[in-house]
Order: sequence, then C-alpha cells, then structure tokens
Amino acid sequence: MAKEKMIENGKTAKMQIKGQGMTEKELDAAQQGKGQETLSKELLEDMYIKMLHTRLFEEKVAYFFSMGMVHGTTHLYVGEEASAVGACSALEVEDLITSTHRGHGHCIGKGIDLNKMMAELLGKETGYCKGKGGSMHIADLTRGNIGANGVVGGGHAISVGAALTLRMKKQDNVVLCFFGDGASNEGSFHEALNLASVWKLPVIFLCENNLYGMSVPVSKSMNVQDVAVRAAAYGIEGRVVDGNDAIAVYHAVKEAKEYVKENGPILIEAKTYRWLGHSKSDANVYRTKEEIASWKEKCPIKRLRKYLEEAGISTAEELDSIEKQAKEDIDKAVEFAQNSPYPSLDTIMDDVYA
Repeated sequence: MAKEKMIENGKTAKMQIKGQGMTEKELDAAQQGKGQETLSKELLEDMYIKMLHTRLFEEKVAYFFSMGMVHGTTHLYVGEEASAVGACSALEVEDLITSTHRGHGHCIGKGIDLNKMMAELLGKETGYCKGKGGSMHIADLTRGNIGANGVVGGGHAISVGAALTLRMKKQDNVVLCFFGDGASNEGSFHEALNLASVWKLPVIFLCENNLYGMSVPVSKSMNVQDVAVRAAAYGIEGRVVDGNDAIAVYHAVKEAKEYVKENGPILIEAKTYRWLGHSKSDANVYRTKEEIASWKEKCPIKRLRKYLEEAGISTAEELDSIEKQAKEDIDKAVEFAQNSPYPSLDTIMDDVYA
C-alpha cells in the first residue's frame, strides 16, 4: 500500500503510513476515523455508481471508436475512476474544475449529463458542444465544469484565473485543477503554482500520476519520486494520496478545500494507473502485460465495492442493483445519442470565434 505524506518547506513529514500489518478493511475503517468525516451510505453509493458510469462509458466509447463511430482520437480513463469521483464528490456544485484531454471521468464525477456527453462523442447536435467539440472539449458551467482541454497543462493557468475571479467576486468556493504527471513538466505548471502561491488563491492542484506521460515513464522524465515535492519550491503544501482509493481521495480533497480558502493553493498527487493506452492509437509496446495485469488487480471499483460490503454499509444485492442501474443509464445515453441528429450544415459557422 502507498504512503500518504505531507511535503512542506522541502521536508517530508509522515502523516499516515498505510499497509503495516493491516488488512485493506482495517485500513479503510481507520481512514474513516481520527477526526475525518464519516461518509454516508448515500454519498458512498453515489460515488460507486459514478465510478461505474465512468468505466462503462469509457468501454462504450472504446467500442464505438473501434467501429469508426467516434472520429479523431480519445483518451480513456479506465483504471483511474477513484481519483476523479473521489475528488469531485468532495466539492460543491458551485466549486469549479478544470479538466484534461483524459477528462470523461472528471465530467461524470462532477455530475454532468451522460446523454449530452455521449451525444458529443458521437458528433450529435444534442451534445454539450453541439457535436463540434468531441471528447476533449466537454464543459458544463452549470455544474462547475469549466471544461476539458486538448492542450497538455492547458488547465493550469485557467484555474488560476478562475480562482482570481472567485476572489474578486467574494465567492466562498474553490477551483480544482486536474492534470497529469506529464503536465507537471510543462512551464504552465510552474507559472500557475508560482502565481497562485503569491496571491494565495483557492486552488487545489490535483496531479493524477498514472506513471506514464504518453509512453515515457515518470522515472525517465523527472528526477524526483513524487510530483508533490515540487510544491516546496513555491512555499506551499504538497501531499501524496492513494489515487486508487476513492475514500482517501475524497478526504484529501475535502481537507484541502478548507485549507486553500484560508492559506492559498495546495498540490495533491494521486498515484494511479491507466489500464489502456495513452490514446486509441497507442499500441502499448512500452510496458508489459504483467505490469498492466498487476494494476488491474488493484481495481478501484472492486476495492470500493469490497469496502461497502465488508463494512456493512451496502448489501451485495444493493450493489448489484446499482450496477444494473449504471448499465441501464449508459444504454439510455447511447440510445439518446444515436437517435439525435447531426448538426446541420447551416450551423457550420455558428459559435466560431477565430
């Protein structure tokens, strides 16, 4: 099991050590204690169905892509569901997120419409961008989703601007900026953390470290073990959390939300793993089948289900019913998208600003 630690002013201080002779059930039970919020059955089951929605949505998109029904490319989130759903579940609707090219899980975690998402992927007029944006440009301001971004690290500066806007409007909300380990090597990452720290803006920078920037392992692209240690360069706090544990991510973001309102930005690194290639054109030749299989054994969805059952929160029958509902929801989204019209040629110049 991973360690959760806090990096402050260049020093690494132990916050919580997981996995020393404890079972996964005991670890999860401990996580609910020691002053942390006890999560309700309703919230945990909502997290469970959103993680299922994400997995099933991505699997359906992968199928459509293989059939030539989704054009361009797409970056799937399979295996990382706990990170997005755990983080977004700790936010209010009015809190904002910036997303990435691998953003379907962020969208679903923030509670946006599955029908409109699927329609957008299939290029239909009823999609979020009227079928013109596709996988990497889904946004819904009514749910606090500023938008996905096809530019690696493109959300960093946007999140800082959004946080400044919240402050100027005297709104008691925060911005959560999702980005990957590869984006932490972009100049925008350092510029954003620097400015946010100088102005003490309410930004949670959440790095989803899935161990690869395209085909490059993190060990070959940076000379530190944890992205979170980079927080020290800007005088802010950095934390590492198990990104495959939805409850751990929830608590990390919930605590960070209150922290950044008073103290300015924080950097959280969620250690996770993508099961599939970087994009649909990725042949996965840079890692072994054994490595992928070992991470599939750590499935975040199965992990949450196991906790819900063993802790006596939900019965197997209740969770089976939730899984059935999730499948039906995705099937309905597919039906909605397939029955929706394509944009008319008369609208080709609508919403074009450049």
